[in-house]
Amino acid sequence: MMRGRTSEGKYVANIKSSEKANRQRVRRTARNIAHKTAMRTAIKKLRAEIGSKNAKGVKELLAKAVRAIDQAASKGVIKKGTASRSVSRLTVAVAGLKS
Repeated sequence: MMRGRTSEGKYVANIKSSEKANRQRVRRTARNIAHKTAMRTAIKKLRAEIGSKNAKGVKELLAKAVRAIDQAASKGVIKKGTASRSVSRLTVAVAGLKS
């Protein structure tokens, strides 16, 4: 374990429980970033398909985006209201494309 200062001069935890909490924080942050990145990628792909006015693959991409958003919300990466609003807006955009 590194105690005291790191090579960059930043302070790190000196207590075992603080060191463990720091390791947990790093793991959880990485997991949250992965969920959020997957969600954003799915939304960007769907929006690109909507922008190109291509109605063929939109249905599958909407399902993938909704699944990614719901997963992020269930893991606590985003709030449930935010997830609901995002799903609603994407669904309305897809419905407007078909008409």
